[in-house]
Amino acid sequence: MQRARAYISVSDYLAGELRSPIKHEYVDGEVYAMVGASRRHNLLVTNLLRLAANAALKRPPCQVFAADMKVRVEADNAFYYPDVSGSCDPDDREEYFLTRPCFIVEVLSPATAAIDRREKRLAYRTLASLKEYVVVDQDRRRVDVYCAGDGGWHAETLTQSGTFELSCLGLRLSLDQIYQGVELPHEVAEAGPAYASASASSQA
Repeated sequence: MQRARAYISVSDYLAGELRSPIKHEYVDGEVYAMVGASRRHNLLVTNLLRLAANAALKRPPCQVFAADMKVRVEADNAFYYPDVSGSCDPDDREEYFLTRPCFIVEVLSPATAAIDRREKRLAYRTLASLKEYVVVDQDRRRVDVYCAGDGGWHAETLTQSGTFELSCLGLRLSLDQIYQGVELPHEVAEAGPAYASASASSQA
C-alpha cells in the first residue's frame, strides 16, 4: 500500500474518491493508495462474496458488499475498503460507506498483511455493531476469526479444516467452501515434481 503524504479532510477525501481512478484508504487525514490483487486473492473474495450474498438474500434488511464499499471507523477517523463486508442495520444506508457493519472479511496480501492483522483489527474492534472480523490467508489454508462476545473479543484460528459463523447472516462457512477452486502455492509446487516424474516414466 503506497502512502501519499498529504493531510486532507474527510469531505475532501470522499469527494476525491468519486473522481479517482484508483481507491485510497483514509486514516486521520492521510490517504493510502490501494494496490492490485492476485488471482488467488480475487478467487477467495469471489467465493466469500457469493456465499455471504446468498445468505443475506434470506435475511432482509441484510446487505453484503465487495471491496468498493468503504467502512467508516469514526473512533480512528478512518475509512477502509474491506474485501467483503455486511450490514443488517436498516439505518446503515450511506451511499458510499458503512457505519454499522456486522461482519468484515479481509484477504491477506503481502502488502497489507501486517495492517490487516494489527491496525485494522484494532480499528474494527471499536465498531459496536461488529460481531466477526475474519482474516483469510491467500498462501495457505488458514483463517483467523475474531468474535465479539459478552466477555470481549476472542480469537480462533482454523487450518486445513473447520467451520465458523457469520452470526448476523446465520451463515456457517467451511474452509473447503472458502478455498474451493483456489490453487495454493505449496499445492502447485508439490504437483510439479510429481507431474515431472510421471512424464519421465511414460517416456522411459
